[in-house]
Amino acid sequence: MSSAATTYPVMEVFPTLQGEGHYSGKPAYFIRLAGCDVGCAWCDVKESWPAGDFPAQTVEQLVSGAVESGLTLIVITGGEPCMYDLTPLVSSLQDKGLRVHLETSGAHPIRGGFDWVTLSPKKFKACLPESFLRADELKVIVVNKHDLKWAVEQSNEVPSHTLLYIQPEWSRREKVQSIMLEFLNSDTGSLWNFSAQTHKYLGIR
Repeated sequence: MSSAATTYPVMEVFPTLQGEGHYSGKPAYFIRLAGCDVGCAWCDVKESWPAGDFPAQTVEQLVSGAVESGLTLIVITGGEPCMYDLTPLVSSLQDKGLRVHLETSGAHPIRGGFDWVTLSPKKFKACLPESFLRADELKVIVVNKHDLKWAVEQSNEVPSHTLLYIQPEWSRREKVQSIMLEFLNSDTGSLWNFSAQTHKYLGIR
């Protein structure tokens, strides 16, 4: 299928700051695709799950919007964007000189030559072994103390160059930040970094 004929269900597109992980604070244009079969109980964009609720956009439309934004960093997120073959979209964006990042749970094959992959595996649906190998950063959401142990288990599956982040689930942040800081100051947590949803503190999308 040519890129011209490829469409994706799109919940929203918007310019903002990347709020999480290694590129936190960088201006970015977000493309949020609809559709998700992972089903995280604490997901803050559950309205994105039903793909059929949102209109399809062509690669040409999405690339045009990204170019018009004037931003050079594009983040493809969801939902779970890897439910779809993203190769045509990624290639077309990169052909315009744009840097393309992905945010995914890794539960579906990662298709597309992304410049950066943020892998955020979930207990609800297992990450594919090959997805671990694509991770530039591993970001584990922390709801309780057991998630820190699980984070270490997940980190054993990624390449040695992968950056490691733990991030509090927003509604639990005040309850888990102390145990996260304790973890980061331990020998086990010495390779890890703290990530926060800075866009929420700033009151932006």
